[in-house]
Amino acid sequence: MRKLILAATVAAMALVPSQALAQSHNPTGEFADFAECPLNNPEVVACVFSESSDGFFQTGAKTVPLVNPVILQGGFKVGEGGETIFVAAENGETLSKTPQPVPGGLLGVEAPEWWPGWLQNWFNNHINEGLTGVTATVELAAPASEIEVNIPNLLFEQGTAIGLPVKIKLDNPLLGSNCYIGSNSNPVQIDFTTGTTEPPPPNEPISGAGGDAEFNEAGTLVTLTNGSLVNNSFGAPEADGCGGLLSFFIDPLVNSLVGLPSPAGTNAATLEGVLKNAVAAAVEASEE
Repeated sequence: MRKLILAATVAAMALVPSQALAQSHNPTGEFADFAECPLNNPEVVACVFSESSDGFFQTGAKTVPLVNPVILQGGFKVGEGGETIFVAAENGETLSKTPQPVPGGLLGVEAPEWWPGWLQNWFNNHINEGLTGVTATVELAAPASEIEVNIPNLLFEQGTAIGLPVKIKLDNPLLGSNCYIGSNSNPVQIDFTTGTTEPPPPNEPISGAGGDAEFNEAGTLVTLTNGSLVNNSFGAPEADGCGGLLSFFIDPLVNSLVGLPSPAGTNAATLEGVLKNAVAAAVEASEE
């Protein structure tokens, strides 16, 4: 019953009209986190801010822990059919591009023997010079309107709570600036749930948690804590664009190290942190 009331209240929040026309936003107090809510869009009726500070992404043979907080922010509008549509953050940074260090990086990696001798020497010399650190950054691979955030599903621990079409950028001087797992045309779709997953084998079901919900006195802000979003059903394609002009050689090396492509049922991801949802009109009213 408690979760039913919470879900109904959150749904009602999305129906409160917003009069936001301001060109800049400085919400204060309990609404300060919503500075990038797209209030300049008069159709936006609610604001969302999520900060994930713990969890991990496991793709193929590599597991990358979340050590730097990742922000998801923006707003909601209601579509013609009554559906909720995600709206990009005011500054365009809907999903923060936050690099996470890849444990081990390229440490101990040697150039394959099938490479030309000059390329083997170039690569191995750079590895020996210490250019082994690699970071992985999860980026949006589609417009913000393709993001799904379903607060009732999150609370009831069922279905997709947050759905993200993403690509993963791998950064290292030897990998160049365009080394990605997934792309805008072929994203890695991760549909997080707070319920129990149903992955294909060899993965086994894992469970998330809806966590705890707390409303402000006016009922215009809900804060969700102690929750856990999980998914271990997604697949990941081969890496592409690694090494720039040398991608013909570098791509296969990256794929062999990471274990790509990695089919559904062999990957996993979890996110833990705080999610806030507020009525847009209340956020605007708090501005200085």
